[in-house]
Amino acid sequence: MKLKRYCYACDLKDDSKLIAEYKKYHEAVWPEILQSIKSAGILDMEIYLTGNRLFMIMEVDESFNAEKKAQMDAENPKVQEWETLMWDYQQALPWAKDGEKWIALERIFKL
Repeated sequence: MKLKRYCYACDLKDDSKLIAEYKKYHEAVWPEILQSIKSAGILDMEIYLTGNRLFMIMEVDESFNAEKKAQMDAENPKVQEWETLMWDYQQALPWAKDGEKWIALERIFKL
């Protein structure tokens, strides 16, 4: 099985109380969200934080398709509820297009 890695960035609102709440939510992500992630072909996902900037790393299998995942999410009321809630804490990167949340990172070095 060939795995692929995707990396994304997003910002949180620069408020220590909100950042603490966001971290708390990610200590116990809703089971429906975890199931949605796994059913899309995402085998592993990690989110890192520095200041108010988030970095997400996903390891996916060959069944993963970003457009299909976006469509699945749009049709899943629980995922929409989670995303709406998370948007209370998140903010778009300064260079994001309208409606863009997580921005794909460009790999510029690999050892």
